[in-house]
This record gives sequence, structure tokens and C-alpha cells, in this order.
Amino acid sequence: MPDYRIALCFSDTGGGHRSATDAIEAAMSELKSLNLRGNHFEIIREALPEKSHPINRGFVELYNFLLRHNQGMMKYYYQFIQATKPNDSPLGYVLVGNYLERFIKEKQPDIMVSVHPMCNQYIVRALNRMGLRDRIKFVIVLTDPNNDLWKGWACPEADLTIVPNRLARDKLIAWGVPATKIKILGMPVHPDFVKPPSVSRFDFRKHLGLNPETLTMCLNAGWAGGGNMMSIYRSLKEIKRPVQAIFLCGHNQDLYERAQEEALSAPVPTAVLPFHDRMSDLMAAVDLMVTKAGGLTTFEAIARRLPMAIDMITQPMPQEQGTIDILVHQKLAQQVKRPDDIVAIVENFAPNMDRRNTKLPTAYHLDRAGAVYDISRTIMAFCDSSYQVNEPSEPYYLDAAGGASFKAVGQ
Repeated sequence: MPDYRIALCFSDTGGGHRSATDAIEAAMSELKSLNLRGNHFEIIREALPEKSHPINRGFVELYNFLLRHNQGMMKYYYQFIQATKPNDSPLGYVLVGNYLERFIKEKQPDIMVSVHPMCNQYIVRALNRMGLRDRIKFVIVLTDPNNDLWKGWACPEADLTIVPNRLARDKLIAWGVPATKIKILGMPVHPDFVKPPSVSRFDFRKHLGLNPETLTMCLNAGWAGGGNMMSIYRSLKEIKRPVQAIFLCGHNQDLYERAQEEALSAPVPTAVLPFHDRMSDLMAAVDLMVTKAGGLTTFEAIARRLPMAIDMITQPMPQEQGTIDILVHQKLAQQVKRPDDIVAIVENFAPNMDRRNTKLPTAYHLDRAGAVYDISRTIMAFCDSSYQVNEPSEPYYLDAAGGASFKAVGQ
């Protein structure tokens, strides 16, 4: 039996929440390996909303359908969820309660960690009904790096909510979460993004059949494979300077097939890829990324010091607009409001040949690229106080070798 068991709860609405879960699990695994006390932690992962009931799974599928095929409708989905609050409905708990209570009884976690706004109120309700509220700690890791938040993130009953910056903290306080139960640590970006890539830029590009020396951009359609990347890609033919592209299609087979066909006659050399599971290597190998403003994707790019062009042709989802404002104001991204905007962006783009040594802005805790270590320490400290983060937490930077620095537990 492990000494401690930690349950990480998320949902596959887009790819960001799973990415955050992967990041926390990876950081915890590294910290466990440095533990000098011999404690054994077991980490459990569960996509709670879609597994809890077919109706909830339907909401997840609808979210991803809109994300993939009709992002303009996402604002109405957002408004519906904000107004009806299905995550905090007594009727909703009738549907999911048995599953959730059975999960807690079977797994017997010491800590439950939510990385999704639709899990929180139901977890608290289940713990209260089972009489376990005092024994099992509940921590929320919020992954929207602005104040345009889903209301489901606000759960005053949680033992702790970890937030990326002051904007998110202030919004939660306005919604009734005690300031004493909020800790600002940064975004949970996977440790791979603050470490050297596993393959060089030269070899990564060469493996895809691209010129290792040519300006390379990535058109990232995201986990769901949505957005306006095809129309932006078609505008690349107007660029006069030498340029090549990697077109990431995510989990969208139709987009993948259309992009492959389009690339056959495109004047821009292009490698078309489906979902890619080594984004830390890919981001290190390209010079510019065109993407929508998903919180995890953009902060992974920030950790890689990768300049961005944000797809704003379709009105961004409400929870992403604040992220765009931050990125543009801090000169980390430019806006693509029409497909041909990309032409001027690329024509005037000057690649940074020393990205690894580029310091990040300190505003909004953007410099805490390795914050996931602090987040993991804070969660694990509920089991073992030797993991407690010293206040205030210091930012993590790439060291001389490109890795993040942290001390072994017990040192």
C-alpha cells in the first residue's frame, strides 16, 4: 500500500486540462524520485465528467464538436453553462453522485485535485455526504490565466485553489472564495518545456523533410483541430521571403486529409501532422506558432520563448480573451484578425536566435515557466510538510544546461 494516494481529476474538453494533469503528474514523479524520506505516493487519474454519466459525456462531446467545427457558437455554450451552473445542481448530483462516491470509496485518495471547472462542487458534495470532508483534502488547480473564468472554478469549500496570477485570484475573491484559500503559483506547464529538447532543431526539421535553415512556422489547430488554420495557411502563398510550415491538425481527420491535399500544390513546403505528442520538441524547433489562445498551449509556448500569432478571425472563446490581452500587451503575441494578416506578420518577423537565454516578463507571473514544480510541492505538502513551498515562491528559469532547478526533499 502507498503511504499517500493523490487523485487527479480532469476532463477532455479540449486538450488543456489533460495537459495540465500530465504536467502535474510528471512534476510529482520527479519530486518523488528526490524524496529522501522514502514516502511512497500513488497518483490516480480520472476523467470524471465524461465517465460519471452519459449526459455529462454528451456535454463534453458537444464542447469538442463546437471547438472543432463551429467556434463561433462557443460563446453561447459558455453563456449557457455560466447561467445554469450544471456543475452545482442538486439534480445533476442525482445523476453523478453514485459514480463519484463509488470512485472515492474504491480509490481512497488522501487528496483529490481538480484540474477542471466542472468537477469541483460535486467533489465537495460527495465528500460531505460520505463524511470524509475532514480526512480527504481537496485542491483545485485553475488553468485559465486571466479573469474571464468559468464560474465552476469558484469553490469556497475547497481547501486550496492554486491560480496562475492575481487576475484569477481577484475574480475568485469577488465570487466568494476566501483569500486565505488561494495561492498564486503560475500555470502548470509540463516540465519538458523548461528542459532541453530531446532532438535538435536541425534534426527535427530534417526528419520532416524540411530545410533545417529556413524560417519555420507552426500552424497549430489545437487538440480538437478547429479554428481558421486552413484559411491562414492559404494566405502563406503571398509571403515573399522563404518560409516553410508544419501544419498540426489535432484530432480532426477531415482537416488532416484536407491539409495534406492542400499541401501538395502549395508553394510553401509543408509537413502535415495529426496530433503530436512531443510538443515541447516541436515548439523548440519552430520560429513562430499560429494558434488559438488556449491557456496551456500559449503558456507552453511562453516557456519555450516561442513567439505567437493568435487566431482571432472567429471571436475567441470568452475565457480566452483575457489571455490574448495579456499576450499582446506583453509583446509575446500578435493578432491575426483576417487570414492575410499573417503575411505582414511573417514578412516583418525577426527570429530570436538566442531564445533560451531570453528572460520572460514578470507581469502576471509569466516568468514562472517551471511553476508546476511549486504546484506539485504544494499539493504534496498536504501529505508531507517537507514539500512545502517557501513563500514567496521564486520563479524557475532555464539554467545553463536548459533545465529547471529545484532542491531534493529533505535537503
